[in-house]
Order: sequence, then C-alpha cells, then structure tokens
Amino acid sequence: MSVETSLEIKAPLSITTTAMQELIRIKNEINLPDDHGLRVGVKGGGCSGFSYVLGFDQLKEKDDIFEIQGLKIFMEKSHAIYLLGMEIDWEDGLNNRGFSFNNPNANETCGCGSSFSA
Repeated sequence: MSVETSLEIKAPLSITTTAMQELIRIKNEINLPDDHGLRVGVKGGGCSGFSYVLGFDQLKEKDDIFEIQGLKIFMEKSHAIYLLGMEIDWEDGLNNRGFSFNNPNANETCGCGSSFSA
C-alpha cells in the first residue's frame, strides 16, 4: 500500500494544550504501537447530521498525515472541508468533561457538542 504523507503541510486544525495533555496521557496509558496516530474526522449521523471522529488508529490509504506537537494526526482527505480551522479542546468542569470541538464550519451543533451540520 502506497500512502503519500503530508507532514510538511500545515495541519488544518489545532489542539489546545489541555487537549494535547489528555491525548498524550491516553496514548501512553493504552501503550499504542508507533504506527498509530490520532484519527480526526467526521461521519454521517448524530442529531445534527455529522458526528466527530476522534480516536487512535492506523494509517489508511485515503489519509493525509499531519503532525501537531509531535503527535501524528490522520485525517481522510475528504474530511478537511468540514474540519478546516477547527480547534479540539479538553473540558474538565462540573458541567462537562471530555473533548470539545470548536468548528467554524458548523452551521448548527447539537446540545452535547458531538454533532454538527455544515
């Protein structure tokens, strides 16, 4: 399988310091092999039309590869249009605990913030 890498290209999204700390903690806790990276994407579904995908995975043929603060990011090429400029954050408060997605491309988001329409 031949996969073109995009490590030199600027990542289309950003990850806050608190989110990066949590991602690194999770990655170290589950002891992932070196060929895994953070998959960021979208899938159909959710109460607003699209749901976010966030998890550790292996590289797939349709992926672009980016690097943010030393963490490999895998994103299917076709998902960039929905995620360009998005910020992934980590919230650890009384009302919310988990990753949040601040997406400038979202026309509407659901109450829980895990789905959106574009």
